[in-house]
Amino acid sequence: MESGDRKLRWRLADEDNAGGQGELFDGGLLVERHVGTGEFRGMEFLHVNARTIINEVPEASRMPFRYTINAYRGCSHACTYCFARPTHEYLGLDVGEDFERKIVVKINAVERLRAEVSGRRWAGHHIAMGTNTDPYQRCEGKYHLTRGIIGVLAEAANPFSILTKSTLILRDLPLLADAARRTEVRASLSIGTLDEEVWRLTEPGTPHPRQRVQAVRRLNEAGVPCGVLIAPILPGLSDGDDQLAAVVQACVEAGAVSISSVALHLRPGVREHFMAQLASTRPELVAEYERRYRRAYLPAAETQALSARIRRLVDRAEGRDGGTGRTGHEGFRLVRRASDPPASDPPASPGSDPPASDPPASDLSAATQVQASAPSGTKVSPPPADQLVLGFSATS
Repeated sequence: MESGDRKLRWRLADEDNAGGQGELFDGGLLVERHVGTGEFRGMEFLHVNARTIINEVPEASRMPFRYTINAYRGCSHACTYCFARPTHEYLGLDVGEDFERKIVVKINAVERLRAEVSGRRWAGHHIAMGTNTDPYQRCEGKYHLTRGIIGVLAEAANPFSILTKSTLILRDLPLLADAARRTEVRASLSIGTLDEEVWRLTEPGTPHPRQRVQAVRRLNEAGVPCGVLIAPILPGLSDGDDQLAAVVQACVEAGAVSISSVALHLRPGVREHFMAQLASTRPELVAEYERRYRRAYLPAAETQALSARIRRLVDRAEGRDGGTGRTGHEGFRLVRRASDPPASDPPASPGSDPPASDPPASDLSAATQVQASAPSGTKVSPPPADQLVLGFSATS
């Protein structure tokens, strides 16, 4: 049961299960390895049949959402800071190239979802997508699982939200717009910076950030409420005043219904990978990061200062500080969550996504939210739960 020289926690279709390591899925469900060709050359896709596709977040978790769907594990976006990298170690793969090039594909995701949402026990709860790896990463263009999932949720009028860094979401714009007429739908684009050098260094597999800004505009114009998550903000790399002002101004002008920010956090596994990348690309910053990240999270005073900076930038973009920036919105309301210590991760059970599949609860303390006020007479619904954990706050 090998992939390269690493053991997997599944039995491969062409190999016997030697035992000794628990299987993530039922013993009768096998993994088929598919080597990428053409635009996917250098990648490997591990086809699995999931026992379930709707993942229930353990009650012990402090996450404000209870249900998630992750059709893929691993991510070709290759973001150096991605908090989900340790989920590959849980499978017996590594957090580096394996995470970026060996993508687990739950090929029965659409069929499982159709069965689960039609079951008597399912009560139509909100489902968050993009809480682990990106549902619109490159291989979605090959497998169309996210598209199929949206179709099933739309048919069932089941509320959902999507967080993505990919402009591939525009492929499904008609489907999303139709779903938004049937149920509560919310999208968010993650746009950490418009600085091209920083983007290339830290998010090499993602679409250009300005293309993502345009995706925000198009989604909102089509009737799909779309906000922006400026995350993560990287000390010494993307936290300059001009850098933050540029991304806030662009997102406000694009009609983002909300804007939030999250400072970089480096938990074990991610920290080692990120610091190694930093040493090879910006070695002059290593000592500063080691000083500031003695723990996984920046001190509360620093995240509060970041929140205040974002508040001022949004005011300026809206012209409320004497500036000239206008967007057509009637105004933004900003909410900052109080500092909260990280929650301990509950143990993962076989067959479910490991704890790191969801952002840590302390992201609440690092996030700043700006919620656009709706025009008079327009119904304002609270943001979906997955956006709460990333810094969004329900309207009061």
